[in-house]
Amino acid sequence: MALMTRRAPFLIIAGLCVGLLAFGYFLQFHSGQEPCPLCIFQRICYFAIGLVGIVAGLQAPRYTGTMGYGAVLFLSSSIGAGIAGRQVWLQHLPGDQIPECGPGLDFLLEMYPLTETIRTVLRGSGDCAKVDWTFLGMSVAEWSLLCFLGICATCLYFMYQWTVQRPLQVRPSRTRRRTRV
Repeated sequence: MALMTRRAPFLIIAGLCVGLLAFGYFLQFHSGQEPCPLCIFQRICYFAIGLVGIVAGLQAPRYTGTMGYGAVLFLSSSIGAGIAGRQVWLQHLPGDQIPECGPGLDFLLEMYPLTETIRTVLRGSGDCAKVDWTFLGMSVAEWSLLCFLGICATCLYFMYQWTVQRPLQVRPSRTRRRTRV
Protein backbone atom coordinates (compact mmCIF):
# COMPACT_ATOMS: atom_id res chain seq x y z
CA MET A 1 0.00 0.00 0.00
CA ALA A 2 2.99 2.29 0.49
CA LEU A 3 3.62 2.43 -3.26
CA MET A 4 -0.05 3.08 -4.01
CA THR A 5 -0.90 6.75 -3.65
CA ARG A 6 -4.45 7.94 -3.19
CA ARG A 7 -4.40 9.13 -6.78
CA ALA A 8 -3.57 5.77 -8.41
CA PRO A 9 -6.76 3.77 -7.61
CA PHE A 10 -8.93 6.52 -9.06
CA LEU A 11 -6.91 6.66 -12.26
CA ILE A 12 -6.88 2.86 -12.57
CA ILE A 13 -10.68 2.72 -12.22
CA ALA A 14 -11.03 5.54 -14.77
CA GLY A 15 -8.75 3.68 -17.20
CA LEU A 16 -10.78 0.51 -16.75
CA CYS A 17 -13.98 2.41 -17.54
CA VAL A 18 -12.44 3.97 -20.65
CA GLY A 19 -11.41 0.50 -21.81
CA LEU A 20 -14.86 -0.96 -21.15
CA LEU A 21 -16.57 1.89 -22.97
CA ALA A 22 -14.16 1.51 -25.91
CA PHE A 23 -14.94 -2.20 -26.08
CA GLY A 24 -18.68 -1.48 -26.01
CA TYR A 25 -18.30 0.96 -28.89
CA PHE A 26 -16.18 -1.60 -30.75
CA LEU A 27 -18.98 -4.15 -30.42
CA GLN A 28 -21.50 -1.57 -31.58
CA PHE A 29 -19.71 -0.04 -34.55
CA HIS A 30 -17.40 -2.83 -35.70
CA SER A 31 -19.46 -5.92 -34.90
CA GLY A 32 -22.82 -4.29 -35.60
CA GLN A 33 -24.45 -5.07 -32.25
CA GLU A 34 -26.91 -2.35 -31.29
CA PRO A 35 -27.05 -1.73 -27.53
CA CYS A 36 -30.35 -2.16 -25.75
CA PRO A 37 -31.62 0.61 -23.41
CA LEU A 38 -30.22 -1.19 -20.33
CA CYS A 39 -26.81 -1.36 -22.04
CA ILE A 40 -26.96 2.38 -22.68
CA PHE A 41 -27.76 3.01 -19.01
CA GLN A 42 -24.76 0.85 -18.06
CA ARG A 43 -22.59 2.94 -20.38
CA ILE A 44 -23.82 6.07 -18.62
CA CYS A 45 -22.76 4.54 -15.30
CA TYR A 46 -19.31 3.66 -16.71
CA PHE A 47 -18.99 7.20 -18.06
CA ALA A 48 -19.90 8.67 -14.65
CA ILE A 49 -17.46 6.37 -12.85
CA GLY A 50 -14.70 7.21 -15.32
CA LEU A 51 -15.34 10.94 -15.08
CA VAL A 52 -15.29 10.90 -11.26
CA GLY A 53 -12.15 8.74 -11.34
CA ILE A 54 -10.35 11.15 -13.65
CA VAL A 55 -11.36 14.21 -11.62
CA ALA A 56 -10.33 12.52 -8.35
CA GLY A 57 -7.07 11.28 -9.85
CA LEU A 58 -6.13 14.69 -11.17
CA GLN A 59 -7.19 16.54 -8.03
CA ALA A 60 -5.40 14.16 -5.62
CA PRO A 61 -7.71 14.99 -2.72
CA ARG A 62 -6.94 14.56 0.94
CA TYR A 63 -8.80 12.29 3.33
CA THR A 64 -12.29 13.83 3.16
CA GLY A 65 -12.11 14.21 -0.60
CA THR A 66 -10.94 10.64 -1.17
CA MET A 67 -13.77 9.34 1.00
CA GLY A 68 -16.29 11.52 -0.86
CA TYR A 69 -15.03 10.47 -4.27
CA GLY A 70 -14.90 6.85 -3.13
CA ALA A 71 -18.51 7.05 -1.96
CA VAL A 72 -19.65 8.56 -5.28
CA LEU A 73 -17.77 5.83 -7.17
CA PHE A 74 -19.31 3.17 -4.96
CA LEU A 75 -22.80 4.59 -5.47
CA SER A 76 -22.37 4.86 -9.26
CA SER A 77 -20.99 1.34 -9.54
CA SER A 78 -23.77 0.00 -7.31
CA ILE A 79 -26.38 1.56 -9.59
CA GLY A 80 -24.58 0.07 -12.60
CA ALA A 81 -24.48 -3.33 -10.89
CA GLY A 82 -28.22 -3.12 -10.28
CA ILE A 83 -28.88 -2.32 -13.94
CA ALA A 84 -26.54 -5.08 -15.14
CA GLY A 85 -28.09 -7.50 -12.65
CA ARG A 86 -31.54 -6.69 -14.03
CA GLN A 87 -30.32 -7.43 -17.54
CA VAL A 88 -28.72 -10.72 -16.46
CA TRP A 89 -32.00 -11.67 -14.79
CA LEU A 90 -33.90 -10.89 -18.00
CA GLN A 91 -31.43 -12.97 -20.02
CA HIS A 92 -32.01 -16.00 -17.80
CA LEU A 93 -35.80 -15.89 -17.90
CA PRO A 94 -37.59 -18.76 -19.68
CA GLY A 95 -38.57 -17.90 -23.25
CA ASP A 96 -42.27 -17.54 -22.49
CA GLN A 97 -41.66 -15.02 -19.67
CA ILE A 98 -39.43 -12.60 -21.59
CA PRO A 99 -41.17 -9.24 -22.01
CA GLU A 100 -42.10 -8.06 -25.49
CA CYS A 101 -39.70 -5.84 -27.38
CA GLY A 102 -40.38 -2.20 -26.70
CA PRO A 103 -39.56 1.05 -28.46
CA GLY A 104 -36.04 2.38 -28.61
CA LEU A 105 -34.57 4.77 -26.10
CA ASP A 106 -34.72 7.68 -28.56
CA PHE A 107 -38.48 7.26 -28.96
CA LEU A 108 -39.02 6.96 -25.20
CA LEU A 109 -37.03 10.12 -24.51
CA GLU A 110 -39.00 12.05 -27.12
CA MET A 111 -42.45 10.85 -26.05
CA TYR A 112 -42.29 10.49 -22.27
CA PRO A 113 -40.91 12.43 -19.32
CA LEU A 114 -37.51 11.33 -18.04
CA THR A 115 -38.88 9.52 -14.97
CA GLU A 116 -41.31 7.49 -17.07
CA THR A 117 -38.53 6.67 -19.55
CA ILE A 118 -36.26 5.43 -16.75
CA ARG A 119 -39.08 3.36 -15.26
CA THR A 120 -39.88 1.81 -18.66
CA VAL A 121 -36.24 1.02 -19.42
CA LEU A 122 -35.64 -0.59 -16.02
CA ARG A 123 -38.62 -2.89 -16.56
CA GLY A 124 -36.67 -4.24 -19.52
CA SER A 125 -37.73 -5.50 -22.91
CA GLY A 126 -37.10 -8.44 -25.19
CA ASP A 127 -34.13 -6.60 -26.69
CA CYS A 128 -32.39 -6.65 -23.31
CA ALA A 129 -32.91 -10.41 -22.93
CA LYS A 130 -31.15 -11.24 -26.19
CA VAL A 131 -27.58 -12.60 -25.91
CA ASP A 132 -25.56 -11.85 -29.06
CA TRP A 133 -22.00 -12.22 -27.80
CA THR A 134 -20.33 -14.38 -25.17
CA PHE A 135 -16.79 -14.76 -23.85
CA LEU A 136 -15.87 -17.70 -21.64
CA GLY A 137 -19.55 -18.60 -21.47
CA MET A 138 -20.65 -15.22 -20.09
CA SER A 139 -22.66 -12.53 -21.88
CA VAL A 140 -21.72 -8.85 -22.05
CA ALA A 141 -24.24 -8.11 -19.28
CA GLU A 142 -22.68 -10.75 -17.02
CA TRP A 143 -19.19 -9.36 -17.63
CA SER A 144 -20.52 -5.88 -16.99
CA LEU A 145 -22.07 -7.02 -13.70
CA LEU A 146 -18.74 -8.57 -12.72
CA CYS A 147 -16.88 -5.33 -13.54
CA PHE A 148 -19.34 -3.18 -11.59
CA LEU A 149 -19.06 -5.49 -8.58
CA GLY A 150 -15.27 -5.38 -8.88
CA ILE A 151 -15.34 -1.57 -8.86
CA CYS A 152 -17.64 -1.65 -5.80
CA ALA A 153 -15.27 -4.00 -3.98
CA THR A 154 -12.24 -1.91 -4.95
CA CYS A 155 -13.89 1.27 -3.65
CA LEU A 156 -14.78 -0.38 -0.36
CA TYR A 157 -11.28 -1.83 0.01
CA PHE A 158 -9.50 1.47 -0.57
CA MET A 159 -11.94 3.44 1.57
CA TYR A 160 -11.25 0.97 4.38
CA GLN A 161 -7.48 1.21 3.83
CA TRP A 162 -7.57 5.01 3.86
CA THR A 163 -9.59 4.94 7.08
CA VAL A 164 -7.06 2.60 8.72
CA GLN A 165 -4.14 4.76 7.57
CA ARG A 166 -5.63 7.90 9.06
CA PRO A 167 -7.23 7.17 12.41
CA LEU A 168 -9.47 9.77 13.99
CA GLN A 169 -7.39 12.49 15.54
CA VAL A 170 -8.38 14.88 18.26
CA ARG A 171 -7.46 18.45 17.47
CA PRO A 172 -5.56 20.24 20.20
CA SER A 173 -7.19 23.27 21.74
CA ARG A 174 -6.29 26.59 20.14
CA THR A 175 -6.10 28.40 23.45
CA ARG A 176 -2.91 28.06 25.41
CA ARG A 177 -2.61 28.04 29.12
CA ARG A 178 -0.71 30.90 30.56
CA THR A 179 1.88 29.95 33.03
CA ARG A 180 3.09 32.22 35.77
CA VAL A 181 6.75 32.91 36.10
